[in-house]
Amino acid sequence: MTYLSTFEMSGKIVPAARSDKELPDQDSGSWSDGSESIGTTLWFTGLSGAGKSTIASGVAGQLRERGLRAEWLDGDELRRIFGQSLGFSREDRFQNISRAVYIAGLLNRHGVNVVVSMITPYAEMRDYARSELPRFAEIYVDCPLAVCEARDVKGLYGKARRGEIQAFTGISDPYEAPAQPDLVLRTAENDAEDCVRLVLETFFPLRTGGMPER
Repeated sequence: MTYLSTFEMSGKIVPAARSDKELPDQDSGSWSDGSESIGTTLWFTGLSGAGKSTIASGVAGQLRERGLRAEWLDGDELRRIFGQSLGFSREDRFQNISRAVYIAGLLNRHGVNVVVSMITPYAEMRDYARSELPRFAEIYVDCPLAVCEARDVKGLYGKARRGEIQAFTGISDPYEAPAQPDLVLRTAENDAEDCVRLVLETFFPLRTGGMPER
């Protein structure tokens, strides 16, 4: 069936219909790992400071606690380990994304659920990930730019405003907000714990008795 998300952390209904691709039927349990041979990729996209990494790491941890196989791929870590030669041009960003997609695909193939947290600013990048990964969900971590700047633990927005960082998403480089994400999390209004809970309820619901859906 076509997956239609009506979840939003503010409690309002925001349809996120996907008519371009059939996503797994949650009623059949195909989102969960369990005995399934192919894992799911949850792809968190949003501005720097929106809360992607915090939520993604929480989701991965909860999946492991449930006995499911899960790995977390974080954009900053991938750049540190594999992409030190890459800059922030559109081409270099796409190269970094393609590496993450490749790794996620390998893990999925062996039944591992993958949680990815990367800015992924362009729609074509997210479309590419969806086209390459058989069980893919796009999760938009929606947070106003002003809130992200106020959080700015690393001081990156300040450097970008002063021109010390070029092609910084949201300041000197665009962020193309998802038009039809599978789930929207509004982190200016809700804490990370609530967001983690909603992600799990949406894609990895528990059966009565606390067992993962299969």
